[in-house]
Amino acid sequence: MFAVYATHAAPDDPLSALKIGERPEPEVPAGWVRVRISHASLNRHDLFTLRGMSGHPEGIIYPIILGNDAAGTLEDGTPVVIYPLMGSDDWRGDETLDPGWHIPSEFVHGTFADYAVVPRRNALPLPGSLSPLHASVLGTAWLTAYRALFTKSGLRAGETVLIQGATGGMATALIQLGRAAGFEVWATSRSAEGRAQAESLGAHRSFPAKEPLPRKVPAVIDNIGADSWAHSVSSLARGGTLVTLGVTTGFDVNLNLLPVFVDQLTITGSIMGTRQDMEDMMRLIAKVGIEPEIGVVLPMQRAEEGFRAMWEGKTRGKTVFTR
Repeated sequence: MFAVYATHAAPDDPLSALKIGERPEPEVPAGWVRVRISHASLNRHDLFTLRGMSGHPEGIIYPIILGNDAAGTLEDGTPVVIYPLMGSDDWRGDETLDPGWHIPSEFVHGTFADYAVVPRRNALPLPGSLSPLHASVLGTAWLTAYRALFTKSGLRAGETVLIQGATGGMATALIQLGRAAGFEVWATSRSAEGRAQAESLGAHRSFPAKEPLPRKVPAVIDNIGADSWAHSVSSLARGGTLVTLGVTTGFDVNLNLLPVFVDQLTITGSIMGTRQDMEDMMRLIAKVGIEPEIGVVLPMQRAEEGFRAMWEGKTRGKTVFTR
């Protein structure tokens, strides 16, 4: 079958490990289903896989088909969207806390192919009001954004949230969901173009990156990492919460502990979300009519173009590959 896959870990030149071509069709274990992929979206995690970066001590087994998120159909034609979190068979409760959780393209092949194989519980029925195109972007970036806003931030309707960044898939999801939830949404961007895009998606105000805000805010959501860290901490009001969920500019930060305990700040991580989170998010998106921001749609044969744009920092919204 046709697939987009990584042959090895290439930390400094990830695109050298990217291959597009034929791979064996996957076997379907008992309790799993085969999904014929129609739309699959690109995530920064796919670059991490090409670079050999993994949160699992076991590492990544190459070659591995890339892709975390997708929409498609089951063998009987039922439209589905893939919930990407897979975990231990005996785990109960919040899936994000399962020590054994993983997503496609880590221990099992991913979604950038004619077919993907996932546990039956990970193939969610596609709501009739959601297109496969829009559903294909929800599993990783949008699910992570949803959990950060509604579970981790502590925000109430009408309160202000600062979104660090404005144009990537995660930032656009945060802006659109935050506006729909009734938060006052502020966003940052290095460019005037990025700030204009943020406001077109629903941000009430936008600011140049690292510019002091007119007032401190109760919550900051940061998917940038090292480059924005100091600004994120300094932008929090007393009792505020910083949700960190991305490291596009690096993992290591300097942290002055004095404001953390004097201002009683909360710093918390957030990653992915539960199956219930994803079902709730899809209902919200369908009810309020959100259309996730799609930057570019490419046939999967041209996947290298999408990967290169992400590696060079040129993405705007989500990139979707079609079959």
